[in-house]
Amino acid sequence: MSRPRRDPRGERAARQVLGAQGTAVQATSVQGTGARPLGAQVLGAQVFSAHILRAHVPPSQGRAPAEGSRRPRFDLFGAPQANAVPNAAPLAVRRDPRAHWAAARTQGGARPRFDLSLLGQNLLGQNFLGQNFLGQGVSIQARAPESQIAVPEPAPQVRIIDDPAFLVLALADAPGGHLSAQDRQALGAARLLADADGGAVLLLASLMPEDAGAAGADRVAGLCGVDADGRADALAAAILALAPRHVLFAESPTGGDLARRVAVRLREPLFCGAEQISAKSVARPARGGTVERRCAPPRLITLADGAAAPHGRVAHEARPVELPSPAPRDSFILAVEEVPADPATVALGEADFVLSAGHGVSDFEAFRALAVALRATPGASRMVCDAGLMPRAAQVGASGTVLAARCYFALGIAGAPQHLQGIAGCEHVLAVNIDLHAAMVARAGLAIVQDAQLVMPALLKALREEGA
Repeated sequence: MSRPRRDPRGERAARQVLGAQGTAVQATSVQGTGARPLGAQVLGAQVFSAHILRAHVPPSQGRAPAEGSRRPRFDLFGAPQANAVPNAAPLAVRRDPRAHWAAARTQGGARPRFDLSLLGQNLLGQNFLGQNFLGQGVSIQARAPESQIAVPEPAPQVRIIDDPAFLVLALADAPGGHLSAQDRQALGAARLLADADGGAVLLLASLMPEDAGAAGADRVAGLCGVDADGRADALAAAILALAPRHVLFAESPTGGDLARRVAVRLREPLFCGAEQISAKSVARPARGGTVERRCAPPRLITLADGAAAPHGRVAHEARPVELPSPAPRDSFILAVEEVPADPATVALGEADFVLSAGHGVSDFEAFRALAVALRATPGASRMVCDAGLMPRAAQVGASGTVLAARCYFALGIAGAPQHLQGIAGCEHVLAVNIDLHAAMVARAGLAIVQDAQLVMPALLKALREEGA
């Protein structure tokens, strides 16, 4: 008599019986199907004879393992029953990292944001996935597309200094009511000196800029005077009345001239062209750059370009204050008017707004007309100048002219490394290019992905309509 062959499939089906008591098992005969008897199987407290193929278990049975089975099976979709085995091991649910991060993700923002404080908690205990971890009762709310999410505007943080220990004055040229790069550096240096010992920064300018608080000014005041002598008298009177610890100027044609006039009026020493500044010392090269002159910061200091970094942290209050009026004096100059230079003839390195053409521009008549309408100085890439379409003096880049313009408008320029080096000092960059992944598009603060030949006529039309 041959020994019955073992049927592993039938054994696995039999071990799916959950609970030791009250389990409904249906025995199915397998005669005529080719399956062989399994022999006796021990299932809980009940013994079933051969011919067992399937065990039908209601899905609401408990989570206790069947006694005698080497690999217990559990019903994860049902609630625990009262007749489960008392000493059964607790259910260990496997952690799902993806769901773990989804629960910690916060709403809003173009990029995913997560609340990391939630990751250390028992998210399963909070029942964020409902009762059943494997799919039933899942309660995660699907996120809407990023374009439909209302991004909350962060509350602006403004630092207010009500009772400063001292004042640091910063003089800004502010041409046209806008802070120049050197003005921002002077404010950054003033902020450095003031924060070292609980002081505040007072910004003085003829035309008050709107972003003075973001640049680091705690107080702002207008500096009267139509000419250089009038401004020097007003500033000297303010210094005598306010007694600031330091007064900082930009080493520019306007700021340097004003600093020297004030130093003569106050009979105080002036440290010119400081290239390094801190709360303890200032330094500049001397004797043709062979030595360095360093001393404690005096009251009057002019800063070379790049001596300090602009203030880039929390905005300050920029509270308006009134300065004492200077003594009246007789002046032969009653009014001063600034006459802007012709953008077409101004040197490229001194231009404030540059419109540059690249290989993507073929209609240079429209390009020149657009430059005149925008009152911009024409520029060009090296490829255009090599082709003879623009003069060599208009070439922008490390091999041409390095710009320090407030705005640079590039039409059809891909952005070679030497060209990007030439516009590193530009405050704002606009680009028009058909290539979304062009280096100039990545450098620009505002880009139009379109053919420059189509953009130029559209801009000309819009400018004419606006002028009409």
